[in-house]
Amino acid sequence: MASRAGTVAQPQDLVDLTALLDAYYDVSPDLTDPGQRVAFGTSGHRGSSLKASFNEPHILAITQAIVEYRAGQGITGPLYMAKDTHGLSEPAQNSALEVLAANGVHVLIDARHGYTPTPALSHAILTHNRKAAPGAPQADGIVVTPSHNPPGDGGFKYNPPHGGPADTDATGWIANRANELLENGLRGVKRIPVADALAAGTTGKFDFLSSYVDDLPSVLDLNAIREAGVRIGADPMGGASVDYWGEIGERHHLNLTVVNPTVDPQWAFMTLDWDEKIRMDCSSPSAMASLINRMSEGAKFDVATGNDADADRHGIVTPFVDGQGGLMNPNHYLAVAIDYLYRHRTGWNPQSVIGKTLVSSSIIDRVAQSLGRKLVEVPVGFKWFVPGLLSGEGAFGGEESAGASFNKMDGSVWTTDKDGILLALLASEITAVTGKSPSQLYKGLTDQFGDPVYARIDAAATREQKAALGKLSPSDVTATELAGETITAKLTEAPGNGAAIGGLKVVTENAWFAARPSGTEDVYKIYAESFKGAEHLKQVQAEAKALVDGVIS
Repeated sequence: MASRAGTVAQPQDLVDLTALLDAYYDVSPDLTDPGQRVAFGTSGHRGSSLKASFNEPHILAITQAIVEYRAGQGITGPLYMAKDTHGLSEPAQNSALEVLAANGVHVLIDARHGYTPTPALSHAILTHNRKAAPGAPQADGIVVTPSHNPPGDGGFKYNPPHGGPADTDATGWIANRANELLENGLRGVKRIPVADALAAGTTGKFDFLSSYVDDLPSVLDLNAIREAGVRIGADPMGGASVDYWGEIGERHHLNLTVVNPTVDPQWAFMTLDWDEKIRMDCSSPSAMASLINRMSEGAKFDVATGNDADADRHGIVTPFVDGQGGLMNPNHYLAVAIDYLYRHRTGWNPQSVIGKTLVSSSIIDRVAQSLGRKLVEVPVGFKWFVPGLLSGEGAFGGEESAGASFNKMDGSVWTTDKDGILLALLASEITAVTGKSPSQLYKGLTDQFGDPVYARIDAAATREQKAALGKLSPSDVTATELAGETITAKLTEAPGNGAAIGGLKVVTENAWFAARPSGTEDVYKIYAESFKGAEHLKQVQAEAKALVDGVIS
Protein backbone atom coordinates (compact mmCIF):
# COMPACT_ATOMS: atom_id res chain seq x y z
CA MET A 1 0.00 0.00 0.00
CA ALA A 2 1.30 3.45 -0.87
CA SER A 3 1.80 5.75 2.09
CA ARG A 4 -1.03 8.15 1.22
CA ALA A 5 -3.59 5.59 0.09
CA GLY A 6 -6.96 6.31 1.67
CA THR A 7 -6.11 9.94 2.46
CA VAL A 8 -7.76 12.96 0.84
CA ALA A 9 -6.17 14.14 -2.40
CA GLN A 10 -3.72 17.05 -2.24
CA PRO A 11 -3.29 19.87 -4.81
CA GLN A 12 -0.38 18.05 -6.47
CA ASP A 13 -2.66 15.07 -7.14
CA LEU A 14 -5.19 17.05 -9.17
CA VAL A 15 -5.33 17.09 -12.94
CA ASP A 16 -4.77 20.45 -14.67
CA LEU A 17 -8.16 20.92 -16.32
CA THR A 18 -6.97 23.72 -18.59
CA ALA A 19 -4.12 21.61 -19.91
CA LEU A 20 -6.46 18.61 -20.24
CA LEU A 21 -9.01 20.50 -22.33
CA ASP A 22 -6.40 22.35 -24.38
CA ALA A 23 -4.76 19.04 -25.26
CA TYR A 24 -8.11 17.56 -26.27
CA TYR A 25 -8.49 20.16 -29.00
CA ASP A 26 -4.86 20.93 -29.85
CA VAL A 27 -3.04 17.57 -29.82
CA SER A 28 -3.21 15.17 -32.74
CA PRO A 29 -2.28 11.51 -32.25
CA ASP A 30 0.89 9.99 -33.66
CA LEU A 31 -0.52 6.97 -35.42
CA THR A 32 2.86 5.23 -35.50
CA ASP A 33 2.48 4.84 -31.74
CA PRO A 34 0.03 1.97 -30.97
CA GLY A 35 -0.91 3.72 -27.75
CA GLN A 36 -2.26 6.71 -29.69
CA ARG A 37 -4.49 4.75 -32.07
CA VAL A 38 -8.14 3.88 -31.49
CA ALA A 39 -8.41 0.63 -29.54
CA PHE A 40 -11.59 -0.77 -28.02
CA GLY A 41 -11.26 -2.81 -24.84
CA THR A 42 -14.11 -4.49 -22.99
CA SER A 43 -15.52 -1.03 -22.17
CA GLY A 44 -14.84 0.99 -25.30
CA HIS A 45 -11.97 3.29 -26.24
CA ARG A 46 -10.20 4.93 -23.30
CA GLY A 47 -7.27 7.27 -22.95
CA SER A 48 -6.16 10.75 -21.96
CA SER A 49 -5.76 13.88 -24.04
CA LEU A 50 -2.50 14.49 -22.16
CA LYS A 51 -1.17 11.21 -23.60
CA ALA A 52 -2.54 11.84 -27.11
CA SER A 53 -4.84 8.83 -26.73
CA PHE A 54 -8.21 10.58 -26.25
CA ASN A 55 -8.35 13.73 -28.38
CA GLU A 56 -10.87 15.32 -30.67
CA PRO A 57 -9.56 13.51 -33.79
CA HIS A 58 -10.19 10.18 -32.04
CA ILE A 59 -13.79 11.07 -31.19
CA LEU A 60 -14.58 12.48 -34.62
CA ALA A 61 -13.22 9.34 -36.29
CA ILE A 62 -14.90 6.90 -33.88
CA THR A 63 -18.25 8.65 -34.24
CA GLN A 64 -18.10 8.62 -38.04
CA ALA A 65 -17.20 4.94 -37.86
CA ILE A 66 -20.23 4.29 -35.62
CA VAL A 67 -22.44 6.15 -38.11
CA GLU A 68 -21.19 3.91 -40.89
CA TYR A 69 -21.43 0.77 -38.77
CA ARG A 70 -25.04 1.35 -37.76
CA ALA A 71 -25.95 2.18 -41.35
CA GLY A 72 -24.38 -1.08 -42.49
CA GLN A 73 -26.36 -2.94 -39.83
CA GLY A 74 -29.64 -1.28 -40.78
CA ILE A 75 -29.94 0.54 -37.44
CA THR A 76 -32.01 3.62 -38.21
CA GLY A 77 -33.75 4.40 -34.91
CA PRO A 78 -32.67 7.09 -32.44
CA LEU A 79 -29.21 7.02 -30.93
CA TYR A 80 -29.33 7.73 -27.19
CA MET A 81 -26.26 9.54 -25.87
CA ALA A 82 -25.05 9.67 -22.25
CA LYS A 83 -22.10 11.36 -20.59
CA ASP A 84 -20.57 11.19 -17.13
CA THR A 85 -18.78 13.85 -15.05
CA HIS A 86 -15.20 13.42 -16.30
CA GLY A 87 -13.64 16.60 -17.62
CA LEU A 88 -13.29 15.18 -21.14
CA SER A 89 -16.83 13.82 -21.35
CA GLU A 90 -18.69 16.98 -22.34
CA PRO A 91 -16.14 18.01 -24.99
CA ALA A 92 -16.26 14.49 -26.42
CA GLN A 93 -20.06 14.51 -26.47
CA ASN A 94 -20.02 17.83 -28.32
CA SER A 95 -17.54 16.50 -30.87
CA ALA A 96 -19.68 13.42 -31.39
CA LEU A 97 -22.83 15.52 -31.81
CA GLU A 98 -21.12 17.53 -34.56
CA VAL A 99 -20.57 14.34 -36.53
CA LEU A 100 -23.91 12.70 -35.76
CA ALA A 101 -25.91 15.79 -36.74
CA ALA A 102 -23.90 16.25 -39.93
CA ASN A 103 -24.77 12.68 -40.86
CA GLY A 104 -28.47 13.19 -40.12
CA VAL A 105 -28.57 10.75 -37.19
CA HIS A 106 -31.48 11.20 -34.79
CA VAL A 107 -29.77 11.74 -31.42
CA LEU A 108 -31.40 11.98 -28.00
CA ILE A 109 -29.43 13.67 -25.20
CA ASP A 110 -30.39 14.32 -21.59
CA ALA A 111 -33.41 16.61 -21.25
CA ARG A 112 -32.01 18.15 -18.05
CA HIS A 113 -28.60 18.94 -19.54
CA GLY A 114 -27.19 16.68 -16.85
CA TYR A 115 -25.25 13.48 -16.48
CA THR A 116 -26.53 10.04 -17.40
CA PRO A 117 -25.47 6.74 -15.78
CA THR A 118 -24.63 3.87 -18.11
CA PRO A 119 -27.52 1.74 -16.78
CA ALA A 120 -30.00 4.54 -17.51
CA LEU A 121 -28.86 4.57 -21.12
CA SER A 122 -29.16 0.78 -21.41
CA HIS A 123 -32.63 0.96 -19.85
CA ALA A 124 -33.67 3.68 -22.33
CA ILE A 125 -32.51 1.69 -25.36
CA LEU A 126 -34.29 -1.46 -24.22
CA THR A 127 -37.49 0.41 -23.31
CA HIS A 128 -37.60 2.07 -26.73
CA ASN A 129 -37.00 -1.16 -28.60
CA ARG A 130 -39.51 -3.12 -26.52
CA LYS A 131 -42.25 -0.55 -27.16
CA ALA A 132 -41.47 -0.19 -30.86
CA ALA A 133 -43.83 -1.84 -33.31
CA PRO A 134 -42.59 -5.03 -35.01
CA GLY A 135 -40.17 -4.08 -37.76
CA ALA A 136 -39.85 -0.48 -36.51
CA PRO A 137 -36.39 1.13 -36.45
CA GLN A 138 -34.29 0.04 -33.48
CA ALA A 139 -32.42 2.36 -31.13
CA ASP A 140 -28.81 2.15 -29.95
CA GLY A 141 -26.52 4.38 -27.91
CA ILE A 142 -23.19 5.93 -27.00
CA VAL A 143 -21.86 6.40 -23.46
CA VAL A 144 -19.08 8.93 -22.98
CA THR A 145 -17.27 7.63 -19.88
CA PRO A 146 -14.02 5.98 -18.79
CA SER A 147 -15.93 4.51 -15.82
CA HIS A 148 -13.83 4.58 -12.62
CA ASN A 149 -10.64 5.77 -14.34
CA PRO A 150 -8.72 8.84 -13.06
CA PRO A 151 -9.96 12.39 -13.77
CA GLY A 152 -7.53 12.89 -16.65
CA ASP A 153 -9.04 10.04 -18.68
CA GLY A 154 -11.85 9.92 -21.19
CA GLY A 155 -13.87 7.03 -22.54
CA PHE A 156 -16.23 6.35 -25.46
CA LYS A 157 -18.42 3.25 -25.64
CA TYR A 158 -20.99 2.00 -28.17
CA ASN A 159 -24.09 0.04 -27.12
CA PRO A 160 -26.00 -1.59 -30.02
CA PRO A 161 -29.78 -2.26 -29.97
CA HIS A 162 -29.46 -5.05 -27.40
CA GLY A 163 -28.56 -2.31 -24.91
CA GLY A 164 -25.33 -3.83 -23.64
CA PRO A 165 -21.66 -3.48 -24.54
CA ALA A 166 -20.88 -4.10 -28.21
CA ASP A 167 -19.20 -7.38 -29.06
CA THR A 168 -15.74 -7.65 -30.61
CA ASP A 169 -17.11 -7.93 -34.14
CA ALA A 170 -18.67 -4.48 -33.78
CA THR A 171 -15.86 -2.84 -31.84
CA GLY A 172 -13.21 -4.31 -34.11
CA TRP A 173 -14.94 -2.93 -37.21
CA ILE A 174 -15.46 0.48 -35.59
CA ALA A 175 -11.86 0.71 -34.38
CA ASN A 176 -10.41 -0.30 -37.76
CA ARG A 177 -12.57 2.19 -39.63
CA ALA A 178 -11.76 4.96 -37.12
CA ASN A 179 -8.04 4.38 -37.57
CA GLU A 180 -8.48 4.47 -41.37
CA LEU A 181 -10.19 7.84 -41.04
CA LEU A 182 -7.39 9.13 -38.81
CA GLU A 183 -4.76 7.92 -41.27
CA ASN A 184 -6.60 9.79 -44.04
CA GLY A 185 -6.53 13.05 -42.11
CA LEU A 186 -10.24 12.73 -41.19
CA ARG A 187 -11.27 12.96 -44.82
CA GLY A 188 -14.63 11.22 -44.92
CA VAL A 189 -15.73 12.62 -41.56
CA LYS A 190 -18.84 14.78 -41.86
CA ARG A 191 -19.07 17.57 -39.29
CA ILE A 192 -20.98 20.77 -38.49
CA PRO A 193 -20.42 23.33 -35.68
CA VAL A 194 -21.69 22.23 -32.27
CA ALA A 195 -24.21 25.10 -32.05
CA ASP A 196 -25.74 23.96 -35.33
CA ALA A 197 -25.67 20.35 -34.15
CA LEU A 198 -27.55 21.20 -30.95
CA ALA A 199 -30.12 23.18 -32.95
CA ALA A 200 -30.54 20.53 -35.63
CA GLY A 201 -33.94 18.97 -36.08
CA THR A 202 -32.37 15.55 -35.64
CA THR A 203 -31.08 16.39 -32.13
CA GLY A 204 -33.70 15.84 -29.44
CA LYS A 205 -34.04 15.47 -25.67
CA PHE A 206 -34.92 12.50 -23.50
CA ASP A 207 -35.70 12.33 -19.78
CA PHE A 208 -33.33 9.50 -18.85
CA LEU A 209 -33.81 10.11 -15.13
CA SER A 210 -37.59 9.74 -15.04
CA SER A 211 -37.57 6.76 -17.38
CA TYR A 212 -35.16 4.94 -15.08
CA VAL A 213 -36.23 6.07 -11.61
CA ASP A 214 -39.97 5.68 -12.18
CA ASP A 215 -39.50 2.08 -13.40
CA LEU A 216 -37.53 0.89 -10.36
CA PRO A 217 -40.57 -0.74 -8.67
CA SER A 218 -40.63 -3.25 -11.53
CA VAL A 219 -37.24 -4.62 -10.52
CA LEU A 220 -36.94 -3.98 -6.77
CA ASP A 221 -39.20 -4.35 -3.73
CA LEU A 222 -39.12 -0.68 -2.80
CA ASN A 223 -42.21 -1.14 -0.62
CA ALA A 224 -40.23 -3.44 1.66
CA ILE A 225 -37.40 -0.91 1.91
CA ARG A 226 -39.82 1.91 2.70
CA GLU A 227 -41.91 -0.05 5.21
CA ALA A 228 -38.84 -1.31 7.05
CA GLY A 229 -37.48 2.24 7.25
CA VAL A 230 -34.06 1.19 6.01
CA ARG A 231 -31.70 4.13 6.40
CA ILE A 232 -29.66 4.51 3.23
CA GLY A 233 -26.54 6.59 2.70
CA ALA A 234 -25.73 6.97 -1.01
CA ASP A 235 -22.44 8.42 -2.20
CA PRO A 236 -22.39 9.20 -5.95
CA MET A 237 -18.61 9.75 -5.62
CA GLY A 238 -18.88 12.77 -7.90
CA GLY A 239 -20.37 10.71 -10.70
CA ALA A 240 -23.36 10.58 -13.02
CA SER A 241 -25.71 9.15 -10.38
CA VAL A 242 -25.58 12.41 -8.41
CA ASP A 243 -29.09 13.60 -9.35
CA TYR A 244 -30.54 10.10 -9.48
CA TRP A 245 -30.10 9.22 -5.82
CA GLY A 246 -31.96 12.26 -4.53
CA GLU A 247 -34.83 11.61 -6.95
CA ILE A 248 -34.95 7.93 -5.97
CA GLY A 249 -35.36 8.87 -2.34
CA GLU A 250 -37.94 11.57 -3.01
CA ARG A 251 -40.08 9.80 -5.62
CA HIS A 252 -40.20 6.51 -3.75
CA HIS A 253 -40.34 8.00 -0.23
CA LEU A 254 -37.24 6.24 1.03
CA ASN A 255 -35.15 7.22 4.06
CA LEU A 256 -32.22 8.09 1.81
CA THR A 257 -29.44 10.61 2.29
CA VAL A 258 -27.09 11.69 -0.49
CA VAL A 259 -23.92 11.91 1.58
CA ASN A 260 -21.87 13.86 -0.96
CA PRO A 261 -23.59 15.68 -3.85
CA THR A 262 -20.38 17.38 -5.01
CA VAL A 263 -19.45 17.24 -8.71
CA ASP A 264 -15.86 18.26 -9.38
CA PRO A 265 -14.01 17.17 -12.55
CA GLN A 266 -10.78 17.19 -10.52
CA TRP A 267 -12.33 14.99 -7.79
CA ALA A 268 -10.44 16.98 -5.14
CA PHE A 269 -12.64 15.49 -2.39
CA MET A 270 -11.66 11.88 -3.18
CA THR A 271 -9.39 9.74 -1.07
CA LEU A 272 -6.48 8.28 -3.01
CA ASP A 273 -6.54 4.72 -4.28
CA TRP A 274 -3.94 2.08 -3.42
CA ASP A 275 -1.38 3.58 -5.81
CA GLU A 276 -1.96 7.21 -4.72
CA LYS A 277 -4.03 7.96 -7.80
CA ILE A 278 -7.51 9.43 -7.81
CA ARG A 279 -9.71 6.65 -9.05
CA MET A 280 -13.47 6.39 -8.48
CA ASP A 281 -13.36 2.67 -7.77
CA CYS A 282 -16.21 1.90 -5.40
CA SER A 283 -14.82 -1.59 -4.75
CA SER A 284 -11.54 -0.19 -3.40
CA PRO A 285 -11.20 0.32 0.39
CA SER A 286 -8.81 3.20 -0.25
CA ALA A 287 -11.06 5.02 -2.71
CA MET A 288 -14.06 4.39 -0.45
CA ALA A 289 -12.26 5.43 2.75
CA SER A 290 -14.49 8.45 3.42
CA LEU A 291 -17.69 6.41 3.39
CA ILE A 292 -16.12 3.54 5.33
CA ASN A 293 -14.88 5.96 8.00
CA ARG A 294 -18.29 7.57 8.20
CA MET A 295 -19.85 4.18 8.92
CA SER A 296 -17.16 3.15 11.42
CA GLU A 297 -17.65 6.42 13.29
CA GLY A 298 -21.31 5.67 13.87
CA ALA A 299 -23.19 7.09 10.88
CA LYS A 300 -26.86 6.18 11.28
CA PHE A 301 -27.18 4.20 8.05
CA ASP A 302 -28.29 0.60 7.76
CA VAL A 303 -26.69 0.45 4.32
CA ALA A 304 -24.24 2.84 2.69
CA THR A 305 -23.34 2.62 -0.99
CA GLY A 306 -20.97 4.13 -3.53
CA ASN A 307 -20.94 4.25 -7.32
CA ASP A 308 -18.22 4.95 -9.85
CA ALA A 309 -18.40 7.83 -12.32
CA ASP A 310 -20.92 6.23 -14.71
CA ALA A 311 -22.69 4.25 -11.96
CA ASP A 312 -22.21 0.86 -13.56
CA ARG A 313 -20.37 -0.43 -10.47
CA HIS A 314 -21.43 -0.70 -6.85
CA GLY A 315 -19.75 -0.57 -3.47
CA ILE A 316 -21.66 -1.83 -0.40
CA VAL A 317 -20.74 -0.68 3.11
CA THR A 318 -22.57 -2.25 6.06
CA PRO A 319 -22.59 -1.33 9.77
CA PHE A 320 -19.93 -2.84 12.02
CA VAL A 321 -21.76 -5.45 14.10
CA ASP A 322 -20.28 -8.54 15.82
CA GLY A 323 -17.09 -8.34 13.80
CA GLN A 324 -18.94 -8.06 10.50
CA GLY A 325 -19.23 -4.90 8.44
CA GLY A 326 -17.40 -2.36 6.37
CA LEU A 327 -16.86 -2.40 2.61
CA MET A 328 -17.88 -5.76 1.20
CA ASN A 329 -15.59 -7.57 -1.19
CA PRO A 330 -17.45 -7.59 -4.54
CA ASN A 331 -17.28 -11.38 -4.69
CA HIS A 332 -18.89 -11.65 -1.27
CA TYR A 333 -21.75 -9.38 -2.22
CA LEU A 334 -22.33 -11.22 -5.51
CA ALA A 335 -22.73 -14.47 -3.58
CA VAL A 336 -25.24 -12.89 -1.19
CA ALA A 337 -27.17 -11.21 -4.01
CA ILE A 338 -27.43 -14.45 -5.99
CA ASP A 339 -28.54 -16.46 -2.97
CA TYR A 340 -31.19 -13.86 -2.09
CA LEU A 341 -32.53 -13.20 -5.58
CA TYR A 342 -32.93 -16.81 -6.67
CA ARG A 343 -34.86 -17.51 -3.45
CA HIS A 344 -37.12 -14.43 -3.63
CA ARG A 345 -37.80 -13.71 -7.33
CA THR A 346 -40.71 -16.10 -7.86
CA GLY A 347 -41.56 -14.47 -11.21
CA TRP A 348 -38.27 -15.51 -12.78
CA ASN A 349 -37.95 -18.50 -15.07
CA PRO A 350 -37.48 -21.43 -12.66
CA GLN A 351 -34.83 -22.76 -15.06
CA SER A 352 -32.92 -19.47 -15.34
CA VAL A 353 -29.19 -19.91 -14.88
CA ILE A 354 -26.67 -17.93 -12.85
CA GLY A 355 -24.00 -16.08 -14.80
CA LYS A 356 -20.55 -15.22 -13.48
CA THR A 357 -17.16 -14.44 -14.95
CA LEU A 358 -14.52 -17.12 -14.61
CA VAL A 359 -12.44 -14.93 -12.25
CA SER A 360 -15.31 -14.55 -9.77
CA SER A 361 -15.29 -16.44 -6.48
CA SER A 362 -16.00 -20.17 -6.38
CA ILE A 363 -18.30 -19.66 -3.41
CA ILE A 364 -20.80 -18.64 -6.10
CA ASP A 365 -20.47 -22.15 -7.55
CA ARG A 366 -21.36 -23.63 -4.18
CA VAL A 367 -24.29 -21.23 -3.73
CA ALA A 368 -25.59 -22.14 -7.19
CA GLN A 369 -25.38 -25.83 -6.40
CA SER A 370 -27.33 -25.32 -3.17
CA LEU A 371 -30.02 -23.47 -5.11
CA GLY A 372 -30.27 -26.24 -7.69
CA ARG A 373 -29.42 -23.77 -10.45
CA LYS A 374 -27.04 -24.21 -13.33
CA LEU A 375 -23.98 -21.94 -13.23
CA VAL A 376 -22.71 -20.48 -16.50
CA GLU A 377 -19.10 -19.32 -16.31
CA VAL A 378 -18.03 -16.91 -19.06
CA PRO A 379 -14.92 -14.88 -19.96
CA VAL A 380 -14.30 -11.43 -18.50
CA GLY A 381 -16.63 -8.84 -20.04
CA PHE A 382 -20.27 -8.04 -19.34
CA LYS A 383 -21.20 -8.54 -22.99
CA TRP A 384 -21.34 -12.30 -22.36
CA PHE A 385 -24.38 -11.88 -20.11
CA VAL A 386 -26.44 -9.93 -22.65
CA PRO A 387 -28.24 -12.86 -24.37
CA GLY A 388 -29.33 -14.44 -21.09
CA LEU A 389 -30.58 -11.19 -19.60
CA LEU A 390 -32.54 -10.43 -22.77
CA SER A 391 -34.22 -13.83 -22.89
CA GLY A 392 -34.63 -14.36 -19.16
CA GLU A 393 -32.66 -17.59 -19.41
CA GLY A 394 -29.87 -15.96 -17.40
CA ALA A 395 -31.65 -13.67 -14.97
CA PHE A 396 -28.45 -12.56 -13.19
CA GLY A 397 -24.98 -11.78 -14.48
CA GLY A 398 -22.11 -10.58 -12.30
CA GLU A 399 -18.40 -9.80 -12.42
CA GLU A 400 -15.77 -9.84 -9.71
CA SER A 401 -15.09 -6.15 -10.43
CA ALA A 402 -18.36 -5.04 -8.75
CA GLY A 403 -20.48 -5.01 -11.89
CA ALA A 404 -23.80 -6.85 -12.19
CA SER A 405 -27.40 -6.62 -13.30
CA PHE A 406 -30.51 -8.75 -12.99
CA ASN A 407 -33.98 -8.98 -14.45
CA LYS A 408 -37.29 -7.45 -13.42
CA MET A 409 -39.68 -9.13 -11.01
CA ASP A 410 -41.52 -10.76 -13.92
CA GLY A 411 -38.30 -12.07 -15.44
CA SER A 412 -38.14 -9.56 -18.30
CA VAL A 413 -34.99 -7.58 -19.01
CA TRP A 414 -34.07 -4.50 -16.95
CA THR A 415 -30.63 -3.57 -18.30
CA THR A 416 -28.05 -5.43 -20.33
CA ASP A 417 -25.20 -3.32 -19.00
CA LYS A 418 -23.87 -3.23 -15.45
CA ASP A 419 -26.12 -1.35 -13.01
CA GLY A 420 -24.47 -0.06 -9.86
CA ILE A 421 -27.56 1.80 -8.68
CA LEU A 422 -29.66 -1.37 -8.91
CA LEU A 423 -27.19 -3.49 -6.96
CA ALA A 424 -26.79 -0.77 -4.36
CA LEU A 425 -30.55 -0.58 -3.81
CA LEU A 426 -30.74 -4.37 -3.68
CA ALA A 427 -28.58 -4.26 -0.54
CA SER A 428 -31.35 -2.23 1.13
CA GLU A 429 -34.03 -4.66 -0.07
CA ILE A 430 -32.02 -7.58 1.30
CA THR A 431 -31.67 -5.80 4.64
CA ALA A 432 -35.38 -4.97 4.75
CA VAL A 433 -36.62 -8.45 3.87
CA THR A 434 -34.14 -10.57 5.86
CA GLY A 435 -33.50 -8.28 8.80
CA LYS A 436 -29.77 -8.85 8.32
CA SER A 437 -27.06 -6.93 6.54
CA PRO A 438 -25.43 -8.44 3.45
CA SER A 439 -22.24 -8.83 5.51
CA GLN A 440 -24.08 -10.91 8.11
CA LEU A 441 -25.64 -13.01 5.38
CA TYR A 442 -22.23 -13.62 3.79
CA LYS A 443 -20.99 -14.92 7.14
CA GLY A 444 -23.86 -17.41 7.02
CA LEU A 445 -22.78 -18.53 3.55
CA THR A 446 -19.19 -19.09 4.67
CA ASP A 447 -20.41 -21.09 7.66
CA GLN A 448 -22.19 -23.32 5.18
CA PHE A 449 -19.78 -23.45 2.23
CA GLY A 450 -16.37 -22.45 3.55
CA ASP A 451 -14.54 -19.13 3.75
CA PRO A 452 -12.47 -18.45 0.60
CA VAL A 453 -9.53 -16.04 0.43
CA TYR A 454 -9.28 -14.18 -2.89
CA ALA A 455 -6.72 -11.77 -4.36
CA ARG A 456 -5.40 -10.37 -7.61
CA ILE A 457 -1.77 -9.54 -8.30
CA ASP A 458 0.09 -8.25 -11.36
CA ALA A 459 3.25 -9.80 -12.83
CA ALA A 460 5.58 -8.18 -15.35
CA ALA A 461 5.33 -9.39 -18.95
CA THR A 462 6.53 -8.20 -22.34
CA ARG A 463 4.16 -7.67 -25.23
CA GLU A 464 5.37 -10.96 -26.73
CA GLN A 465 4.78 -12.81 -23.46
CA LYS A 466 1.29 -11.36 -23.15
CA ALA A 467 0.53 -12.51 -26.68
CA ALA A 468 1.79 -16.00 -25.84
CA LEU A 469 -0.40 -16.13 -22.73
CA GLY A 470 -3.43 -15.21 -24.79
CA LYS A 471 -2.77 -18.12 -27.18
CA LEU A 472 -2.18 -20.93 -24.68
CA SER A 473 -3.85 -24.31 -25.00
CA PRO A 474 -4.43 -26.68 -22.07
CA SER A 475 -1.78 -29.05 -23.46
CA ASP A 476 0.85 -26.33 -22.93
CA VAL A 477 0.48 -26.82 -19.16
CA THR A 478 2.23 -30.01 -18.08
CA ALA A 479 1.95 -29.54 -14.29
CA THR A 480 -0.33 -32.01 -12.49
CA GLU A 481 -0.44 -30.32 -9.08
CA LEU A 482 -1.02 -26.82 -7.72
CA ALA A 483 -0.16 -25.93 -4.13
CA GLY A 484 -0.32 -29.54 -3.00
CA GLU A 485 -3.58 -30.43 -4.74
CA THR A 486 -4.26 -32.33 -7.94
CA ILE A 487 -5.20 -30.12 -10.86
CA THR A 488 -8.74 -30.98 -11.93
CA ALA A 489 -9.09 -28.57 -14.87
CA LYS A 490 -6.90 -26.52 -17.21
CA LEU A 491 -9.04 -24.04 -19.10
CA THR A 492 -8.33 -21.68 -21.98
CA GLU A 493 -12.00 -21.54 -22.93
CA ALA A 494 -14.88 -20.61 -20.64
CA PRO A 495 -16.90 -23.68 -19.64
CA GLY A 496 -20.18 -21.75 -19.88
CA ASN A 497 -20.00 -20.85 -23.56
CA GLY A 498 -16.76 -22.19 -25.01
CA ALA A 499 -15.43 -18.70 -25.71
CA ALA A 500 -11.69 -18.11 -25.48
CA ILE A 501 -10.69 -16.55 -22.18
CA GLY A 502 -7.54 -14.95 -23.55
CA GLY A 503 -5.47 -16.65 -20.89
CA LEU A 504 -5.42 -19.66 -18.59
CA LYS A 505 -7.41 -20.93 -15.60
CA VAL A 506 -6.20 -23.83 -13.46
CA VAL A 507 -8.52 -25.46 -10.92
CA THR A 508 -8.11 -27.83 -7.95
CA GLU A 509 -10.62 -29.05 -5.38
CA ASN A 510 -10.05 -26.12 -3.02
CA ALA A 511 -8.30 -23.48 -5.11
CA TRP A 512 -7.84 -21.97 -8.54
CA PHE A 513 -5.96 -19.28 -10.38
CA ALA A 514 -6.54 -17.46 -13.65
CA ALA A 515 -3.93 -15.52 -15.60
CA ARG A 516 -4.84 -12.92 -18.23
CA PRO A 517 -2.73 -10.34 -20.08
CA SER A 518 -3.43 -6.68 -19.39
CA GLY A 519 -4.71 -4.74 -22.37
CA THR A 520 -3.05 -1.49 -21.30
CA GLU A 521 0.08 -2.32 -19.30
CA ASP A 522 3.12 -4.60 -19.61
CA VAL A 523 1.79 -7.01 -17.01
CA TYR A 524 -0.44 -10.02 -16.74
CA LYS A 525 -3.00 -10.36 -13.99
CA ILE A 526 -3.18 -13.38 -11.69
CA TYR A 527 -6.52 -13.92 -9.98
CA ALA A 528 -6.42 -16.61 -7.31
CA GLU A 529 -8.58 -18.07 -4.57
CA SER A 530 -8.20 -20.69 -1.86
CA PHE A 531 -10.65 -22.26 0.55
CA LYS A 532 -7.68 -23.34 2.72
CA GLY A 533 -6.60 -19.94 4.03
CA ALA A 534 -4.24 -17.04 3.34
CA GLU A 535 -1.01 -19.05 3.47
CA HIS A 536 -2.34 -21.54 0.95
CA LEU A 537 -3.40 -18.64 -1.29
CA LYS A 538 0.16 -17.28 -1.24
CA GLN A 539 1.41 -20.70 -2.29
CA VAL A 540 -1.15 -20.80 -5.12
CA GLN A 541 -0.05 -17.34 -6.29
CA ALA A 542 3.65 -18.19 -6.22
CA GLU A 543 3.19 -21.46 -8.10
CA ALA A 544 0.80 -19.81 -10.55
CA LYS A 545 3.40 -17.19 -11.44
CA ALA A 546 6.13 -19.81 -11.82
CA LEU A 547 3.86 -22.01 -13.93
CA VAL A 548 2.79 -19.20 -16.26
CA ASP A 549 6.29 -17.74 -16.58
CA GLY A 550 7.61 -21.17 -17.45
CA VAL A 551 5.06 -21.60 -20.22
CA ILE A 552 5.30 -18.14 -21.84
CA SER A 553 9.03 -17.45 -21.45
